[in-house]
Amino acid sequence: MTPAELLTDAFGRISEGVPAVVDGLSEEQLALRLNDDGNSIAWLVWHLTRVQDDHLADAFGTEQVWLAEGWQQRFGLDLEPADTGYGHGPDQVAAVRASADLLAGYHAAVAQRTVELLAKLTPEQLDEVVDDNWDPPVTRGVRLVSVVDDDARHLGQAEYVRGLLPG
Repeated sequence: MTPAELLTDAFGRISEGVPAVVDGLSEEQLALRLNDDGNSIAWLVWHLTRVQDDHLADAFGTEQVWLAEGWQQRFGLDLEPADTGYGHGPDQVAAVRASADLLAGYHAAVAQRTVELLAKLTPEQLDEVVDDNWDPPVTRGVRLVSVVDDDARHLGQAEYVRGLLPG
């Protein structure tokens, strides 16, 4: 198994989980927050997808699917184009409302782009620095693993919230 195949499998597990966590839920259920500071399923799925889209586009020098394919307009959120949800407070979390189809569709588009980018990845490219704002600088490989880890955590949170939904 190549590193690209390994990463494709890891991201594929997120891609399988996203439709399952939103399937059959209404927009109201997706927006439900268990308390005033909690994240909704809609926000968690939107955020994990935005992070994947943003970070992979940056790591590979491509445009984000969010902008290139018009997802920003489809969601209609009053946010800056580069906003991924990092640092959002309760009001911003509550403002992210979307249908299951919209959330799953955006994630599917980002997942497809991810597979395309990883298909061209060479082992040598994993060691290339993609962010020198950190000490030590972040390589492409470290960034990809970080995104998988962040996505898996947020998907797990969304699954937990779904399990606590009334009814």
